[in-house]
Amino acid sequence: MTSTGIRLHAPAPGWSITADVVVVGSGVAGLTAALRCEAAGLTTVVVTKARLDDGSTRWAQGGVAAALGEGDTPEQHLDDTLVAGAGLCDEDAVRLLVTEGPGAVRRLISTGARFDTDDAGTIQLTREGGHHRRRIAHAGGDATGAEISRALVDAVRARGLRTIENALVLDLLTDAEGRTAGVTLHVMGEGQHDGVGAVHAPAVVLATGGMGQVFSATTNPAVSTGDGVALALRAGAEVSDLEFVQFHPTVLFLGPDAEGQQPLVSEAVRGEGAHLVDADGTRFMVGQHELAELAPRDIVAKGITRRMQETGAEHMYLDGRHFGAEMWERRFPTILAACRAHGIDPVTEPVPVAPAAHYASGGVRTDDRGRTTVPGLYACGEAACTGVHGANRLASNSLLEGLVYAERIAADLAAAHADGTLAARVPAPVPDAERPAHPLLAPEARFAVQRIMTEGAGVLRSADSLARAAERLERLHTEALEALETDGKTPEPGVDTWEATNLLGIARVLVAAARLREETRGCHWREDRPERDDENWRRHIVVTLRPDRSLAERLTETADFPPTR
Repeated sequence: MTSTGIRLHAPAPGWSITADVVVVGSGVAGLTAALRCEAAGLTTVVVTKARLDDGSTRWAQGGVAAALGEGDTPEQHLDDTLVAGAGLCDEDAVRLLVTEGPGAVRRLISTGARFDTDDAGTIQLTREGGHHRRRIAHAGGDATGAEISRALVDAVRARGLRTIENALVLDLLTDAEGRTAGVTLHVMGEGQHDGVGAVHAPAVVLATGGMGQVFSATTNPAVSTGDGVALALRAGAEVSDLEFVQFHPTVLFLGPDAEGQQPLVSEAVRGEGAHLVDADGTRFMVGQHELAELAPRDIVAKGITRRMQETGAEHMYLDGRHFGAEMWERRFPTILAACRAHGIDPVTEPVPVAPAAHYASGGVRTDDRGRTTVPGLYACGEAACTGVHGANRLASNSLLEGLVYAERIAADLAAAHADGTLAARVPAPVPDAERPAHPLLAPEARFAVQRIMTEGAGVLRSADSLARAAERLERLHTEALEALETDGKTPEPGVDTWEATNLLGIARVLVAAARLREETRGCHWREDRPERDDENWRRHIVVTLRPDRSLAERLTETADFPPTR
């Protein structure tokens, strides 16, 4: 691993604290890792960008996939995951997920999460796209994420874990040998600290969630600006599979100019029998796949997009009128309320839907213990690329991945703590003043990046669209760099400029990988390369940032990841 030596342009830390482990992020992955580390006797600090319960987890509607039902097995779950991943899943990683998944869900229940059950107390299970069995455990009908977040936040507060809320992580601190020594962060005026500070620790767990805000329309909350992946890139870590962005097929259509977070209409609605139809009421997914509306998400998103092109429509419809009012109110209260808030009543009319950016299958490359290519730096959840999702995530595997791999990270850190290797090293970070500052973008550049990405690297991609996107992104990057190097000028450091800069960094990597992958696979759809090409492309694209801020791309030799160290 070679560090880039690059950091964000920011004031020097004005305060610091010390811990064994700092966990960045408060979704299912981050809080699970933090609770397990604390239980193992590690001094643990949780840093989160907003409040503890403000991440992507609480927006998850569908549920957690695990082989919990009668007749279901981890092997069947493995098969469905591999099919959805379109030949790029790391089979060993998936096997860990599906084998350890049921136990992880039961431990989540013991932490306090309450899933929906029948009168006999058995967990109710439903189906979603790509699953051949009912294996999705849900809570509150369609409020699974909110319930999981509540249980984990309550557990963190009950255990008295130290938390720093409203804090944007900036950069990884490293020692003279390139090993992790903590993070710098900026607290946004609320809490015990204010301004830029540091948490010194020999281990950092990135659980910062996704990067959906890199596109104009997304299901992701406003905090999902890819901060953890951008930090890892600047620290010299390898990032993989960023070209595979899953566009959720059924997002409530709010108009062609709608931007930011859009209401999700869960896959579970189709799992319970709702149909996708066009304006004439025709079920256009029938005949396109054996599972019709319950095909894997990439296939459904493509089917909707194709039908929109064929008919000149801006959206399709999801028809669940046959459910009746009682089922909508009992099973999907959150979705029902969101639709009605926008003037649509699913009980009496079809719901207008269109694809929007939803989930990043790629991220910081890790091994089966969550270790990245930077010693002491771990990643889990949507910020990580474990190899589980391949080219397309199977529905409801994300919460499960967060649980399983967070527990594996905590076990690795607990072992290091027990044998003394973690506590034996007191990190002495290289001062920020000795590292070159990365130029910042003006806040309004965020919207420019989003428009570029939506137009050039959205559901439909081609060599031409990606080339235009790459050129426009590079222009933004070059102009900011030249202003800093020539005139010493850069926009004022702050949350808006740091987020815009992170989004540009993520966008450059995504487009570079999408241009290199000259095939259609999973949720990467190249119009000019419509066929899947296993001979040349059943491999991963790994990207790193060079010290001169250019990108270096390489291909793995197989669909399985090489060791991280």
